[in-house]
Amino acid sequence: MTTITYGPDVPDDNELRLCGDVEAKRIVELGLGPGANAVVFAARGAKAMAVDPSAEHVTAARREAEAAEVRVEFHQGELADLGFATSASVDLVFSSGALGHVDDLSRVFRQVHRVLKPDAAFVFSTPHPIAAMLEGGEVVLRKPYWATGTRTVSDVFMALCRANFQLDVMVEPPPTGHANALVPAALVIRARKLGV
Repeated sequence: MTTITYGPDVPDDNELRLCGDVEAKRIVELGLGPGANAVVFAARGAKAMAVDPSAEHVTAARREAEAAEVRVEFHQGELADLGFATSASVDLVFSSGALGHVDDLSRVFRQVHRVLKPDAAFVFSTPHPIAAMLEGGEVVLRKPYWATGTRTVSDVFMALCRANFQLDVMVEPPPTGHANALVPAALVIRARKLGV
């Protein structure tokens, strides 16, 4: 992998351009899926760190880092377990799809706020709640918006505000490779830390 990705069927950062120049920046990735973005950040000159609750994901990402001949500091733990990073020491926190699986989103946001430097960015993607209403890509809605098991846009916005973030960019890109798609697959957000 050579580019920063936001998940399947979502445009990558070459198109969205939310992460900016990462060279010499301290970056934390929350959650590791196939193709760890932390490895890409490290290859671009960042001091990359990553956390994931799955030992298998951490092991696979370590192999990716070794194959790419880059150094990434990996931690196995919950996404809110950011004790390895001191307060106000991180330039960017990034997550691709992993926040959709977190029970206590507010706790994660508070910990992200703690580790970020003032005005630093928190960039993440999460499954779009409208896409969760459709089953098997059908156009017919099968579930109410509030009962999808996915957080609503207002849930994410309010949790960010309460954790003292200002929403900077919100993108609902059409799914890549699906010309007839009617709804976005993901909600991609960049928020900036307010205060200290």
